[in-house]
Order: sequence, then structure tokens, then C-alpha cells
Amino acid sequence: MRAAVVTAFGGPEAVEIVETAVPEPGARQIRIKVAAAALNPADAGVRAGVFGGAGKRLGLGWDVAGTVDAAGVATGWTVGQQVVALAYGVAKSLGAHADYVVVDADAVAVAPTSVDAVHAATVPLNALTAVQALDLLALEAGQSLLVTGAAGAVGGYAVQLAVQRGLAVTGLAREGDEEFVRSLGAGRFVSGEVAPGSVDAVLDPAILGEAALEWVRDGGVFVGTIPHAQPASVRGVRTDAVEVSADGARLAELVALVDEGVLTTRVAETFALADAAKAHARLAEGGVRGRLVLVP
Repeated sequence: MRAAVVTAFGGPEAVEIVETAVPEPGARQIRIKVAAAALNPADAGVRAGVFGGAGKRLGLGWDVAGTVDAAGVATGWTVGQQVVALAYGVAKSLGAHADYVVVDADAVAVAPTSVDAVHAATVPLNALTAVQALDLLALEAGQSLLVTGAAGAVGGYAVQLAVQRGLAVTGLAREGDEEFVRSLGAGRFVSGEVAPGSVDAVLDPAILGEAALEWVRDGGVFVGTIPHAQPASVRGVRTDAVEVSADGARLAELVALVDEGVLTTRVAETFALADAAKAHARLAEGGVRGRLVLVP
């Protein structure tokens, strides 16, 4: 089978398509025939060596939508089921950017029925990051939340999920994104400076760090999206950062919200698996609204 990997760190040109053996699922694992796999900034980080792993072959791809192709013992899944999953890990030898991928059975959920596989592939990593970050914030209905990067993939899901929880959401994004961010349910839109101390909490997918921390009221809460990289606490503000984890049960809840129309999936462009390096180059250009998705 074909797989997108890196064997030496670098720019988009470091992405290689290699021929490799089809992986076999072990106990409590399934193999998915990939129909679509989203490209995320995490993949660019792996490619560039942000997470280490020098000297190893590193597989790319965290998000997958496809069909159960084989199942190990005690999985609860059967061949032929349409599924989505998070292929978690920054140091795996094979990822979801491949013809087949093996994942733990408890990382899998039945695919949404309201969208195609390309759109379904945009859900696992970004929506799980958003919902797990909101869990860390632990806000109550009526409290105010500022989401930075509200027009981005994680930020967009976070806005919709926060609105569903009854939070008063302000979306921070570029001026041209106001209509879109408001369509997600944000009651307030800002672009540029926000008055310090104006919100109970900040969720920071845009990675503004200390600048965004200043917008949290005394005693509020700040959650970032880069593990262990949150700014130090000031003024009694609790600071934390989400480290996404694979969770099939939670993913199933998110899939249900997609089918209910609560969560909006967005695809910016699709690329053939063979053109994975071109997809990385497009991601590096910036300005992408929605996810780039690889199709084997």
C-alpha cells in the first residue's frame, strides 16, 4: 500500500509517498480502508521535526474516514462498517495518510450519515480538541468565553460547541470572517484589540498566548491548544492546555452533533494521496478556511 511519511525533517518537499506492507490489526484494533484523511497543522509539525523523532520513519495523518477492512479480537466492530477515527500520535510509523490505517477500536465511531467521507474526515482531531478544551475550561451556562481563531477548524467547532453549552461566545478572527463566525452562533465578533478583563475565559486556538491571557478577568481561566505551552498564571487566572486524546465514545457524540446540524464541517480543498506534498505546501501558504483533505 501507499503511505505518506517523512524520513528527514523539512518543508513540504520532505513528504514522501512510499510503498509499504498493509498493517495488520492486533487485539482490540481495527484496520480501516481510508476513504479520506484530513491534513492538520499537527502533520506539518511532525514533518518539520517539532515533536522529535529524528532518524525514524514518521507516518502522517491523524484524521480518518473510511470502511472497516479487518478487525482483531474483542473490537465490537465488523468488516464493512463506515467509520471515523483519530489515529493519535506524533511518532507513529504509519498514519492515516495512507491506503489503510490501523487504530485502536476504542478510538472509532460510526461515521456521520449527513456528510460524505471527505467532510467526515475533518471531525475527529479538531472537534475532539475543541470539546476536550471546553471540558478543561469547566464553564457554566451564561459565562462569557472568547475563542481566538474562531474562523479556524478548532475555533469554529469550539464556537458551536460553546454556544450549545449556553455560553456567551465572542469570536476573534479577521475582519473578513465576521459573517462566518456569527453564523456559527457567536453573539459578539471582534477583530483586533479586546478590552482586558472582558471575559470569564479564553480558548486560544490562534496561539496568541500571553496577549490573549490579558483578556481574561481576574480569577478566570485560559486554555491553550499546544500541550504544556500555556502561559504562566497571572491575576489568579487558571491556565491550562488541552492535549487531545482518542475517545471513540466522545467522537460518537460529536458525530451525532454533525448529523443534527449543530456542528458544521468545512472542506477547503481535496488532494490525491499522491499529491500529499502539494497539500502540505498549500497548508504552509496559510489562509485556508476549512480543512485540506487527502483522498487515496
